[in-house]
Amino acid sequence: MIITRSPLRITLGGGGTDLPSYYRENDGFLIAAGITNYIYVTLNKAFIDDCIIKYSKTERVNDIDEIEHPIIREALKLTNTDIRGLEISSLADIPSSGTGLGSSGSFTTALLKALHHYNNRVISPKQLAEQACYIEMDILKEPLGKQDQYIAAYGGLSCFEFNKDGSVNAYPLNVSKETLYNLEDNLILFFTGYSRSASSILKEQDDATKKDNKEMIENLHFIKDLGYKGKVALENNELEEYANLMNIHWDYKKKRSSSMSNTRIDYLYNLAMKNGAISGKLIGAGNGGFLLFYCSNKKRLRESMAKEQVKELRFRIESEGTKIISV
Repeated sequence: MIITRSPLRITLGGGGTDLPSYYRENDGFLIAAGITNYIYVTLNKAFIDDCIIKYSKTERVNDIDEIEHPIIREALKLTNTDIRGLEISSLADIPSSGTGLGSSGSFTTALLKALHHYNNRVISPKQLAEQACYIEMDILKEPLGKQDQYIAAYGGLSCFEFNKDGSVNAYPLNVSKETLYNLEDNLILFFTGYSRSASSILKEQDDATKKDNKEMIENLHFIKDLGYKGKVALENNELEEYANLMNIHWDYKKKRSSSMSNTRIDYLYNLAMKNGAISGKLIGAGNGGFLLFYCSNKKRLRESMAKEQVKELRFRIESEGTKIISV
């Protein structure tokens, strides 16, 4: 049995500039971190003729084209995998999709890593991310960016430069251990209570950018600049400055779509700012998922959220990307 895992992620700056409609004309940049919550994929060779696939539903097929799950179907084709007797299953620390933590990209990289190992092939993080992007963006035509696949493959606290030619430069953020520990200690995630599909909001941004909408493009320019400023702040251990940039980021992110926030999210955000949070923003495309806060008083913030029955997701920053954890 082969078991792989990929970290979920949080975006710490520059989110939205990883979509092709933006970076093909302007280059993109963002900072993201893998976190200690994961997507797992298991492969097992069984003494059967069919292929069994288990996720939120169970499929039993004997031909790749019969597979309903689009990512699994295309990953099997891309890796030229013989599906006879193959059992594929997935598990997640965060059970629902649409939480803004990059679960789709994490699943795709974990699946590809497992399939390549099953076929006795070694694959680098760069190749893994590129193949995952190819499946989700080029084959399945999802209106996505590249950050989820890349941060899942690389892990750590990382910077990504998205170039006009489609290539990506990936490198670790140059921070001290003290800064890393302080950042982890002061960041906190809360689930808003519902998930949503990122596609509609991302499509809205994608369509506006393709139409050369000046307001959208200027917004993304500003967000990218904030990403670079956040990089400098973190590398200089200026965490209060970084927290200030996070608030500005959220203000500008909300301007990209009327669907970015809602009354419940605004209420929780304002409540947090009155009870121990210095800054915060929604993780992911918007309108659901997780709120990320930078705190001065975690105890007070946790108590205020507990009264609202809002669940916290405990995490640390994961130094490793997609990996095999059992064979």
